[in-house]
Amino acid sequence: MSLQEQFAQAQAESKNLPERPDNMTLLKMYALFKQGSSGDATGERPGMTDFVNRAKFDAWAALAGTSQDEAMQQYVDLVEELKG
Repeated sequence: MSLQEQFAQAQAESKNLPERPDNMTLLKMYALFKQGSSGDATGERPGMTDFVNRAKFDAWAALAGTSQDEAMQQYVDLVEELKG
């Protein structure tokens, strides 16, 4: 199975985890997914009053320079770990 296929499968499986991950893990999953699917963060950083989207953007931006393949693999590994 290709990395792209594993990434897509992990994305599907992430919706059916045995228990909901904590917020920091969810942020990490979001950032790895965005980095793996879109590359480095783009666009404007959300304003100070938009806490959730600002945190998501910052988590994604922190991965700048990580290759899409590396981010996809880390995402797949994280979902596998969370599945138990």
